[in-house]
Amino acid sequence: MIKRFGTLYAGQVDLDGIGFDGPPTNSRWYDNERLTTVFKTTEQLALTMDRLGFDTLWLAEHHFQREGYECIPNILLLATHLAHLTQNLRFGCGFNVAPMWHPLRLAEDYAVADILTGGRVRFGVGRGYHTREVETFGIPMLDGDANREIFEEQVEIILKAFNQPAFSHQGKHYTLPPRVPYRGYELEELTLVPQPVTRPIEIWQPIVSASTRGLDFMVTHGINGVVGGGAASTLLANSVVEGWRDAQARHGIETELGGNLIIGLSSYIADSEEKAYEAACPLLEEYQKMFAPLGFVRPITEEQITLVADPTRAGSAGLPKPREQGWVLGPPERLVDRLVELEEQFPGLEKVMIGQPVGAPSSILLEQLERVGREVIPAFRERQAARRPDQAPASR
Repeated sequence: MIKRFGTLYAGQVDLDGIGFDGPPTNSRWYDNERLTTVFKTTEQLALTMDRLGFDTLWLAEHHFQREGYECIPNILLLATHLAHLTQNLRFGCGFNVAPMWHPLRLAEDYAVADILTGGRVRFGVGRGYHTREVETFGIPMLDGDANREIFEEQVEIILKAFNQPAFSHQGKHYTLPPRVPYRGYELEELTLVPQPVTRPIEIWQPIVSASTRGLDFMVTHGINGVVGGGAASTLLANSVVEGWRDAQARHGIETELGGNLIIGLSSYIADSEEKAYEAACPLLEEYQKMFAPLGFVRPITEEQITLVADPTRAGSAGLPKPREQGWVLGPPERLVDRLVELEEQFPGLEKVMIGQPVGAPSSILLEQLERVGREVIPAFRERQAARRPDQAPASR
């Protein structure tokens, strides 16, 4: 049953003119003063969520985005700061892009964040989807197979470092430690100092392509899955959840549908469905402008991608509207009903993310969080208690 609620903030500034009528994505270029406003926004979101009893604020790592969409380059550093402003809220790495790190530096930084926050950071890894980011850091992104190969070796190293008192690694891309003399002896092993102290270590990864290889890798390495939310905030496909359950079963893990998953929902709460739809349309349009060329708007043609880049023709591209994308629109009861449906559809599901896509202004993010926290979560928990009085979750 659903017990924990979160949201994702990818680090967007308040953009000028959102929607198809606004500036083309590639023409946006904000100065440093504007780009740094994301940190004040993150503080406001964290304080609001902590006050309302949310479980996790998920943050995304990205680089070089002068356009203002995803402007947080170090989420572990930011999470450590936010933990000292809040009391209970957890912070999720959604996600550290492992190919842009040395795996041992990422393991060390997470361990420090884990210790300094008292275990309030959730580790997460991804392969990346911006060529400008990943290739600039010297790792292939255009070559998807090479990217996956490096990523998988990095995860193996990180897990060794987290879990073994001393380790070594010999792979295609890394030899750890290097065979060098040190203080009078030949170096043969390393110890991560410090190691994380919160056990078990939760590790999360987005499920995007849902390939058999990718799902099997996640399951065999104890990694949980995130479906929807952020760049992947598209229509939820039951086949993805079923494929995840089947992958776990292949490796001896029996779960109900939704087990070891987070599912992300896009929503907009307003007094009526029509008002919510009108408010949601420009938010989805801005998301589509940014992410259609990156492959996250499906199905789509090259012609549609070209049209979306032109404000004078974007409206004729025929891209899905919020209703077609499965957004929950209207009064709070609509979202409560949707959560009840999810719980019945996926009985193993315990965690959800609720929010608006990348590009939504901070005023909307905060206003919608307030409504979810005050009008949706309490009502949903009342419904849970009425349906299953012996299983209703605690307040957080």
